[in-house]
Amino acid sequence: MTRIARILGFRLIQAGVVALIVGAATFVMMRALPGDLAFRIAAGRYGYDNTTAEAAAQVRDELGLDQGPLLAFLSWIGDIVRFDLGRSLVSGETIWSEIIHQLGASLQLAGAAVLLAVLIGLPVGIWCGLRAGSTADRLLILLSSAARALPQFLLGLVLIVIFAVQLRLLPAAGYGDLKHLLLPALTLALGLAAALARITREATHSVAQSSYYDFARWKGLNDSQVFFRHGLRNIAPPVLTYLGLQFVLLAEGVVVVETIFGWPGIGHALIHAIFHRDVPMVQGTALVMGLGFVLVNTMVDLAIARIDPRDERQNMNRTVNEHD
Repeated sequence: MTRIARILGFRLIQAGVVALIVGAATFVMMRALPGDLAFRIAAGRYGYDNTTAEAAAQVRDELGLDQGPLLAFLSWIGDIVRFDLGRSLVSGETIWSEIIHQLGASLQLAGAAVLLAVLIGLPVGIWCGLRAGSTADRLLILLSSAARALPQFLLGLVLIVIFAVQLRLLPAAGYGDLKHLLLPALTLALGLAAALARITREATHSVAQSSYYDFARWKGLNDSQVFFRHGLRNIAPPVLTYLGLQFVLLAEGVVVVETIFGWPGIGHALIHAIFHRDVPMVQGTALVMGLGFVLVNTMVDLAIARIDPRDERQNMNRTVNEHD
C-alpha cells in the first residue's frame, strides 16, 4: 500500500471517529447546561421580555424536547448519515446555510492572516536561519518572543487606536469590504508570523548545517542554487505542518478578535448558539469544525508526502535493494 493510500485510509477512519465523538460530546454538554432548554430557545426567538411559560411550553412541544436523550441523539445520527444537519432552533434557517455564511467569513479572515504571516515570517526566518548567531538572528528571537507574549485583544486595540482613531486610515470594525479585513487579519498575522519565523529559522539552520548541504557547495553550486535545489524542500515539511494547524485554528474562529472587530465568523456564532441553547446549530457547527481539521491535516499530509525529499531517498533505496 502506498503512503498516499495509507494517509487517505487513516484520515477517513479519523473523520468517522471525530464525527461520533464531537456529536456525542456536544449533545451531552448542551443537555447538561443548567436552566430550562425550552425557555432559552424561546428567549432566543422572541427576546427575554416576550418569553413566558406558555411560549416555553410551545417550544418544548414543537421541538419534542420531552423525548429521551438517547432517541434524540440517534435521530441526529440518522440525519447526519443523510447529510442533513437540520434547522436552527432560533432563526429557523437550515444549519448548512448558516454555517456556509459563517465559515466563509472565518476562512476569509484566516486566509488573509496566513498570507500576511507567510509574507512576513517566511523570508525573515530563512534570512536569519542562514545567518544564525548574527545580530538580526538575535533580534528575531527577542521580537518573536515579545510578539507571542502579547495578548491578541491588546494588539487589536492598539491597532484600532493607531490606524482607525489616530490616522483614520481603516475602519475600527465591520464586515464586507477589504478595508474591514486588514486590521483583524493583521492582528492575527503578527503573532503567527513571529512563530512562523522562529520555526522557519530553526528548519533553515538545521538544513544549512547538514552534510548534504555542504556536499552541494563542494560540487560547485552557488548559495542560491544550493538553497533552492537542496534546502527549500527540506524546510517545507515543518513549515507546512505548522501553517496547516494554525489555519484550522484560525478558521475555527478566534472569538476575541472576531468580537473586537465585529467579524461574523464561525467561532463568534458558536458562542451565540451555545448561549441560546441552539442544539442543532452547536452540533452542526462543531461537526463541521472537527471535519475541517481532519480535511486540512489530510491536505498537509498529502503535500508533505509529495515534496519531502526523504521519501524519494527511501524509494530509491528500496528500489536498489529489490534489484540486489
